[in-house]
Order: sequence, then C-alpha cells, then structure tokens
Amino acid sequence: MITPTTPIRFMLYPSLGEVREHVRVELFGRALSERLGRPVVLELAPTYEALEAELAAGRVDMAWATAEQCDAFAPRARAVLRAVRSGSCHYHSALVCRSEEPLTLETLKGKRAAWVAPRSTGGHLLPVRFLESRGLRTQELFSEQRFWGTYRKAFQALLDGEADVAAIFSNHADEHAMRATLASYVGAEEPRLMTFAFTPPTLADGIVLTRRLSEADAAALVSVLTRMNTDGSGLEMLMGPFRVEGFVLSPDGREQAPVPRRSRSAEYVVAELDGEERCRRLWSPTGRAFGRDVSDAEGRTLTEVLGTEAAEPLLSLMRAVRHGGADGRLEYRLEVEGETRWYAAEITPCAPVPGETRPRLGLMVRDVSGMRALEDPMYRLASFPLLHPEPLLELSLEGELRYANPATHKAFPELLVEGGKHPLVQAAMQWSWRGAPAGEPAPTVHLEGRYWELTVTQLCDPAGLRVFARDVTLRKQMEARLIQADRLSALGSLAAAVGHEMNNPLAFMLANLSYAREELERMGESLRGQDEAVAQELGEVLEALSETAEGALRLKHIVQDLRTLSRKPPEHQARVELQPVLENALKLIRGQIGQRGRLERDFFELPAVDADEARLTQLFLNLLSNALQSMNPADAARNVLRVAAYTGEDGEAVVEVQDTGKGLAPEALSRIFEPFVATVPGSSGLGLSVSHAIVTSLGGTLRAESREGRGTLITITLPAAAAESAPSRQQVLLAG
Repeated sequence: MITPTTPIRFMLYPSLGEVREHVRVELFGRALSERLGRPVVLELAPTYEALEAELAAGRVDMAWATAEQCDAFAPRARAVLRAVRSGSCHYHSALVCRSEEPLTLETLKGKRAAWVAPRSTGGHLLPVRFLESRGLRTQELFSEQRFWGTYRKAFQALLDGEADVAAIFSNHADEHAMRATLASYVGAEEPRLMTFAFTPPTLADGIVLTRRLSEADAAALVSVLTRMNTDGSGLEMLMGPFRVEGFVLSPDGREQAPVPRRSRSAEYVVAELDGEERCRRLWSPTGRAFGRDVSDAEGRTLTEVLGTEAAEPLLSLMRAVRHGGADGRLEYRLEVEGETRWYAAEITPCAPVPGETRPRLGLMVRDVSGMRALEDPMYRLASFPLLHPEPLLELSLEGELRYANPATHKAFPELLVEGGKHPLVQAAMQWSWRGAPAGEPAPTVHLEGRYWELTVTQLCDPAGLRVFARDVTLRKQMEARLIQADRLSALGSLAAAVGHEMNNPLAFMLANLSYAREELERMGESLRGQDEAVAQELGEVLEALSETAEGALRLKHIVQDLRTLSRKPPEHQARVELQPVLENALKLIRGQIGQRGRLERDFFELPAVDADEARLTQLFLNLLSNALQSMNPADAARNVLRVAAYTGEDGEAVVEVQDTGKGLAPEALSRIFEPFVATVPGSSGLGLSVSHAIVTSLGGTLRAESREGRGTLITITLPAAAAESAPSRQQVLLAG
C-alpha cells in the first residue's frame, strides 16, 4: 500500500523507441501527476521479461503490459485498462510479406520469419498460436526465426531481404486499414509490403493497476485514464507513446465501449459563419461551449451564441482574416465557470458562394488548457541539449552527424569540417563496432591537451548513437599526481634503505681512496729525481685514483639526494627570510651564470616562511643549476636567466625561475618531477624530484611550464609563516 506522498511507480514495456517516445512518456507522466495531485514516475523496462518480473514481485503500482501479461495478472490486479484503437479494445495480428514476393499460408514452408520479441503479442505470440492452430508448427515450418527487437527493425529486415515474413498488430482485419500502420514504420517503402493473413482477435494490451494501489487510488487512476482523451483538455497527443485513442475498463474480459462523460467545457467548436458573422452551422461534441448551450446556434450571431467575452477575440480575428485574405490563428485566455481556460482559434476563408458579396469563414476553437499546463516541462525537455554544459551529439550508425549542441561546437570547432574523421566520432564508432555492452565506457579521447571521456548509448528508433563528452582533464591530472605521489612514496622507502646501506661503504671507499692518494703522492715525491719512469707511472695511477674519487663523490651526492627525497620534513623548522637565501644561492652559481647567459632579477617584498634554511638553499641551487644547464653556452650572449620573487594574491611567497633554453616536449614536461627522469643530458634525474619533495613537504606547490625552443618556467609557491603571537603579560613579567 502506498501513502499519498509516495510516488506512483509506472513501468512501461520496452517496445517504445528511444528519442520521440521518451519525451512523450515524460509528458504523459507529468499530465497524469497533475490530474492525480501526486507524483507519478514512469520507467521504461529494459525487457518484457524484466517488466513481468517486477509485476510478479509486486514492486510496481502500474504497468503498461502486453495482452498476455494483462490476462495473466488480471485476477490479482485492482483493475486492467485495455487500450482502445480505432474504436475497439481488441486487435488482430497481421502476417506481412514483400509485395514482389507474395505469400500464403500454404507457401510459408522453408521461409524466414522476422519476429519482434519473444513476449510481443502482435509481433510473435499471436501469429505463432494462429499458425499452430492450423497445424503449422513454426519450428518445422520456417527455415529460420529471428527476434529483431522492434517492429521497425523486423520490417527493415523484410525489406532488405534478410527475412520473408513478419507480423504486426492490426486494429481491424482489413488490408487497406493496415497501410497507414505500415507507413508509420517504413515510410515511403510501405507499397513494398503487403498483408496476406490475419489472426482472430484478442483483447488488447493495456495498463495493469496492481494491488500496491489502494482501492481509492485505483479508482482515481481509472477515472483519469479513461477520461484523458475525452474531457476537453486537448491531451489526445499524449496517447502517442501507446498508439491508442484511450483506455477502457474491461473487468470481465468482454469488450466495453467507453462511457460518454459530460465535460466541463467543449473539446472543440466548429462553425461556418456568413458575411454578417452569423452562424450558418455550429457544432460541438457536447452541445456546449464556454459554459453555454450552443445546440440552437444557426442564424444567430457569434456574440449571441457564445457571449460577448468569448466572442470578442474571435470577432477581432475574423476581421483580420477578412482584411488580409489569409488564414488566421489566435490563442487566448478566458474565465469559464470560475476556471481559467486557454483556447486556440483558427479561422479560414471558405470558397465563394454565388450571390454573397462577403466570403464565408470556417471557424474552429479548441480547448488547449491541458497542453498549456505542459508547456513548461516541454520547453525544459527541449532546452536540455541546448543548455547542457557539456558536448552532446547524435550520430547515425554510419558516423554521420545528426545533431550537436552549442557546447559541442564550442569545444570541437573542427567537427563539422572533419565529420566522420574527427577523433571523437571515430572513438564513438569504434565503441559501436566493437559491440560493447550497454554501460561499458567508451575510450577517452585526448585532443589538444585535454582529455574527453565519452559515454555512448545506442538509439533504437531511429537507429543511431548518442554521445556525451565530459572534460576530465583535471581528473586525469589529479590521477597523474596521485600516481606520482605513490611512486615517490615507494621510491622514498627504497631510497631510505638503499641510502643507508650505501652510505657506509661510500664513506670508507672515499677514505681509502684519499689515503691511497696521499701515500702515492708521498712515494712519488721520494722517487722524484731518482727514477723518473716509476714516478711517471705513479702519476698516471694518481690521475686514475682522482677520477675514481670524483665518481665516488658524485655517487655520494646521489645518495644524499635519495636520502633527501625520502627524508621527512625537519621537525624543528624556523622562520626563514627567503630573499637572503635566494641571494646566497645566486652567489654560489655566479661563475656558471657568466658562462651561459646573463641574470635578470625581479625581486619584491616577500613574506617569511616556516622552513629549514639548508633545504631551501638546496631547492634553489637545484632549480637554478637545472635552468643554467638547459641553456647552450654557445648562445650565452642571448641567453637569459630570470629570477623573480613576489608576494602572491593570497599572501604566499612566490619565486619564479625562467630560462631561455631549449624547452621540453609535452610528454617530457608531464614527467618532469619524476625521479630519474633527466631533463638535462648527464644529470642524475633527481634534482627536480628532490626539489618537488622539498616544496611539497613545506605545504607548497612546484609548477612547470615549458615550450620547445622557448624555454622553461618553474614556479615555487610557499605558504607564508604563521604570524607570531604577541607575548602574554605573564610571560613579560617572568622575563623581567
């Protein structure tokens, strides 16, 4: 049992299409909600079997079900409303073949059948039962039987020669009446198809009202659904998703005609008016219009029949039509019996009548109050693709662009020019050709430095693809940072262990090398002047030992960098002024600056930071040395090393180191802070990763921008030191 505030769950079977019907279904649900005074949520079941399972489990309040499902669940339902088509709540199934290859029941042997779905009444069950009642077992009769999912696909298979016979529901057992139904599925190809047999009638499909609904709720729904197309509210178009004219309650299985009901206002009024604006003829389905009796209107003026308030807008429109000589249309609002109603009036000049100087006019007035109430949701649905902030496009199965919203054209201005060759279209088509199951993500497309994640869905009617493209560049960058952080964490643990194990051997290697050099130098001095040949050989050995010592010293620096990379931030950080540290670092490399270019300094006031001064010095030396090494000494006259320091917008300290070196390719720039990724030939590849570790340990950021042939800009951002609190009065007294 549901409470008055609980939404009513209404599930529909999946034979409905993907585009047009989804909009109609939502509008139908909105109209139903307004008339019931409570929300109705409509869902499209993925399969007939899924809908049946929900019905059997008692998880839905209403279900648009097949004829068989209506029959099966009628005994345990509150009510079953059967669909009315062409005045009847029964229908047949028609067997269809190609006109150029006509068939009969006697010539079906060995043919191929295109059925809609296993649970489709008109498209499978009814014709199979009909054939088997004639002694024709389909398993033995047909050489092939396939399910195509929709009537449109089954008929297309018939037209394409992939099948020989198909079936469709038929309101009447009449071949001529079937023409319009066939045309609604295959359009201009309709003459290529013909019906050759009809099954006996069966009760139509319809709406099952389950026992989850209370008796009062079920009675209210029956009243609304059976009157929706006859109450003068102009909602007949909402029957479109069901391809019906209305619904009728048939509790005992016998066909019942809908009971005529007196409506509050006429659905429409039709009239013919002469040159004096008198009614030659006037007709309304209920005999009333605008709350007045119009059954005796002939010979009277429109004002006399409808009243002054209702007639005035129509008279104005009539004068405009007479003056312009063309059709006219007008929508206007009117208070009728205490209720505000909306009307749409259309006036058309009639053919001249001999003897009359002024032409007669044809008038039709329709009550469109129901549709006006649905205008807001209609506009909301229509505006979704236009206002959707991310690219949305629709493609045919051949990759032809059918629609693209403004966000698509803004993000991919070359889409219309490249068409099917555009990477976005190619990625969506590859997803479709691969036969990926629903819900499987399409590949991410990388275009001009941005990453686009695609979501592709199949459209059934008409067949095609709908593609949503989401910009996930920031997410990809965050993922890259997380991966880098994970790598650094793993490397830090490894570096701590390796650095500890290597440090002691390196220490005694350097000590022994120093001792060996000193001893050989002493021996060389003692042999000088006595045995020059031996002295020369000792000199060569000393040179080799010196090179070995330099290599060991370099290895020691690498170990130190590894340990710095893995080391935790100093526990006792101090308040450090950045500018003196930066000046000191520049002094240490001034010799290199003179060999590779000129220095430009752009220093402004900087806030102090909480840091370890030695680590800051190492940070700046690493970045400055890396910048200098990227510049060719041969171009020293043109090379510039620019160092800027200033306070950022949020009070943070900002230092920029910019060079005019060769720059980096995008793929190299993306890995610039990874350990052992060298940006300069001959380097260990640890300088920038160590610098990154130092900056992040201080709560700052290290950012790199580079273009090949234009140089690289490194930006360090460090948070300002916490403000020192003033000493308390008690502290001052104790100090005194």
